[in-house]
Amino acid sequence: MSELKPCPFKVISLGWGVQSFTLAAMVALGELEPIDAAIHADTTHDSILTYSFAEKWTPWLEERGVMVITVKADDTDYIDRKYNYLQIPAYDSSGGIGKRQCTTHWKIVPVRRKIRELSGGKPVEQWIGISLDEIQRANKSGVQYVTNRFPLYEKRMTRAACIHWLEFRGIEVPPKSACVFCPYHGLTDWRKTKAVGEDWQEAVRVDEEIRHVRNNGVTNYLTNKRVPLLELDLSTPEERGQINWIDEYS
Repeated sequence: MSELKPCPFKVISLGWGVQSFTLAAMVALGELEPIDAAIHADTTHDSILTYSFAEKWTPWLEERGVMVITVKADDTDYIDRKYNYLQIPAYDSSGGIGKRQCTTHWKIVPVRRKIRELSGGKPVEQWIGISLDEIQRANKSGVQYVTNRFPLYEKRMTRAACIHWLEFRGIEVPPKSACVFCPYHGLTDWRKTKAVGEDWQEAVRVDEEIRHVRNNGVTNYLTNKRVPLLELDLSTPEERGQINWIDEYS
């Protein structure tokens, strides 16, 4: 007889955005099989709206059998103070963009460290909230002991379908989860950040602090327009007397 393979240790990578929260809620309501933990990597730089949402809905998940664990990287500073370089992919005045090291350092590494601590040597099945409309983001884990799984894709659910699923069940839809100063923000994202005063103040502070990090003569910005956030034109096409055919992302 062949030996039975050990059951995998199942975790959700919980970012507290729409898709990952939908996964956790589906487990909580029995629409997906149980998991061992939902692990959230706290970058310490998310919106106050996201932190408020997590504080409100963590007890709801845990009351329904979804254990939520929060982990943090040893260092979540956006500047490496010792070597004077940026951990975030800021845009520079030469036309370039820095390396994206933040996701690996602030999310992937601490989550994997916790997974190895909890799994006890079992193979790991990590559920990631990638929906049908963004399947191009789906990748293998890159390590042998972790197999990535994408249940929303398996269910052919888009982000819009996740929102409908939550609303239909009377569950609050979470705000978009991202660092308040993420350089990948488009104009729509920056408008939403500005609407939350505390988030906007933090983004402006970071934008000004990174301006001359690195001693190679370049000037750094959080926006691909390569202007300070305080000078970024955040007016909508309608406000400029134009027709808004598509949502703005750049």
